[in-house]
Amino acid sequence: MTEHYPRIRHPGDNGSLLIREGLSFTFYMRRSHSEVAHRVLSALETYLRFIGPGSLGWYADEEGELHPLDERGWEWTRRELLGDRLRSAQLMDASRAEDRYRFEYWGKDLESSLGRNKANAVCSATFWLPTEVLEEQGPERVRALAMELAAPLPLCSGHGGLSFNAEYDVPGVRRVLSQYWFRHPGIDVYDSPCDYSWEVGTRVRAPHWLTFLGPPVLEELGGWEGLRSRLHTPSTTVQAIEEDKVLITLGPWPEAGDTERGDTLPAYRELAKVLEPWRFEEPNRLVLQSMEETRRWERRFLD
Repeated sequence: MTEHYPRIRHPGDNGSLLIREGLSFTFYMRRSHSEVAHRVLSALETYLRFIGPGSLGWYADEEGELHPLDERGWEWTRRELLGDRLRSAQLMDASRAEDRYRFEYWGKDLESSLGRNKANAVCSATFWLPTEVLEEQGPERVRALAMELAAPLPLCSGHGGLSFNAEYDVPGVRRVLSQYWFRHPGIDVYDSPCDYSWEVGTRVRAPHWLTFLGPPVLEELGGWEGLRSRLHTPSTTVQAIEEDKVLITLGPWPEAGDTERGDTLPAYRELAKVLEPWRFEEPNRLVLQSMEETRRWERRFLD
């Protein structure tokens, strides 16, 4: 296998990894929690079958306190997911040293006063994998998993690919990562999906190895045919998942790119230009150092 991504590992003082590259898959749904809860639970069950029993071992309660994901923990999680008010769920890796696997769901009641005042609020679901899965099972299996996760979800958009999996709040982590952010444009800078879920709406985040599109952006692009006619890179594929959503795949492997070596990911740049009218702009500073850097990073495939 040709390595398509750099190994980025940074241990903390206690031996745990504060930084590692990972794979994240996030889906945004402009629907209320009550409409998507069972569908999200179905996607979670697909994820659990893939990663195997015991890969997740902790959950966070409503106060953010961690508890073992034992039988009682799973009962709490399913009850939380299927509840009728604003719900969330955070499930973490069984290992306290490496955060390889993770699931996060942030639900919204779009009919509530808060939901009506937040025009761009969505429900979001995020699934994490370690990059070792690419080596062990290959990118086609990972891509197939992403499609299985997306299948039951009434998504507006979604994305999957390389991401920095880091403890951004730990002192020194951002400084270490700053040497990689702009050098490897194919690795997503992704902190809290909760923050994005209040703002992204039906806009689309920057291109990833896997980019999912549903209504209304797909309709405005002219559907599958209109979208495909705008993409000319031979390694780019567009595949219909259902009548109202598609998956765009930028090459057989997720790639990090390397601007120091002139690898600027032309397929990603092409898709960025096609999607620019619908591009999401973060209203607040990302994990980067300033709004200027945030805007520069968001436009890394355009400028």
